[in-house]
Amino acid sequence: MHVKYVYFMYFCYNKKYIFSKIFFMKNLKVKNKEINFQGTTIKYKLRKSKRAKKIRMTISCELLVVVTLPYRVNEKFAEKFILEKINWLIEKIDFFKKFDNGNLKIYNRDDYLQKKEKAFLLVKERLEFFNEIYKLSYNKIFIKNQKTRWGSCSSIGNLNYNYKIIYLPADMVDYIVVHELCHLKEFNHSHRFWNLVYQTIPDYLQIRKELKYKFLG
Repeated sequence: MHVKYVYFMYFCYNKKYIFSKIFFMKNLKVKNKEINFQGTTIKYKLRKSKRAKKIRMTISCELLVVVTLPYRVNEKFAEKFILEKINWLIEKIDFFKKFDNGNLKIYNRDDYLQKKEKAFLLVKERLEFFNEIYKLSYNKIFIKNQKTRWGSCSSIGNLNYNYKIIYLPADMVDYIVVHELCHLKEFNHSHRFWNLVYQTIPDYLQIRKELKYKFLG
């Protein structure tokens, strides 16, 4: 059976962030389903509609994922559809995680000033932990509010980290901390540098891939 796919929609109930109209359908059969992708379980609702002509996927700011299938389309196409667009879905899930009760969490100066000390203590603790292994000398630690970088290392040995690191999972925090720490010895991204990172973060390639979908704006 030939199955047509449709463009994705994503929406939020907050009036300021309307991305799509919400479609109400009659005669829907709904099932709770889940799919595993690289260790992450994504729950979704599967709906079959007599009115639907194409497969549709939506996600709301409550992280409710809904896949709607034409009534006679086999359910296996829903999982195939999700896996084909999994990077898009993960990106949107990450985006909507910044919503709190329908309100977008804004990364502004006030948030930065409130969380700066917490970020500093987190970074300092992880640096001290990993430097027991690397035994490198660094100058100062700075916590910044940036839109394009999670961290950086200066030529004079200062380590700079984005305060938004506190919103990341622990494995990503450790990767970012170690990444900049290793630049003290290898001020480049050569094989020698990545070998240093690998000593304490052996799964750094997977973490780097996942980090690309983390919102910095």
